[in-house]
Amino acid sequence: MTSSPPPMVVFDLDGTLVDTAPDLAAALNFVLDREGLRTVSLPTARSMIGAGVRRMIERGLEHEDRAATPDEVTRMMGDFIDYYTAHIADASRPFEGLIEALDELSARGHCFAVCTNKLEALAKLLLDQLGLSSRFSAICGGDTFGVSKPDPAILRQTIAQAGGNPQTTIMVGDAGPDIGVARRAGIPVIGVTFGYTEVPVAELKPDRVISHMRELPDAVAALQAATLNVTG
Repeated sequence: MTSSPPPMVVFDLDGTLVDTAPDLAAALNFVLDREGLRTVSLPTARSMIGAGVRRMIERGLEHEDRAATPDEVTRMMGDFIDYYTAHIADASRPFEGLIEALDELSARGHCFAVCTNKLEALAKLLLDQLGLSSRFSAICGGDTFGVSKPDPAILRQTIAQAGGNPQTTIMVGDAGPDIGVARRAGIPVIGVTFGYTEVPVAELKPDRVISHMRELPDAVAALQAATLNVTG
């Protein structure tokens, strides 16, 4: 009897792999300033991340009590994306311990993918500039398949594109869309406490919670063992 391969690990991007908040906040504030509105603080901007560019802009406008039509938001999205593309890795950095955790998991035979609500081109550009793209078998965004998290189709199709198996996959994320997409796809999920969420990740009840990337390999191993116990 052959043992099953190590699970694929699928990561959210913003607030999970990379601390992108400073550059996303700068892009949002560029748009708000252009609209004659007050800019928002970095902690406030952090709570607006996670549902894609349009929703981040809408949240920024709501914060300033500014109403905008869908067409106006679309125009602002263009300004946001142009600015953000030019400054995507000015201050964004991998979270502490990420590289070491990926190295350890890779040595154990795990492969990786990214499933994010960020536009695919921006996700790839960011990971390219940080020298991380080659670590992932697939990098899929909110526009890759026409659906975004928490719709389980985005996760299932990301796994398929990466050559994985949903029955041997673990999700890692920082917020409700990540926990939700994993639950809907029937995939175990690890929550990180250092990301961007208004609701503490532990309250979203992921299967495991970690507070530093150094804890990730052990959390993956624990979920792998738990899965083997259930299926074995």
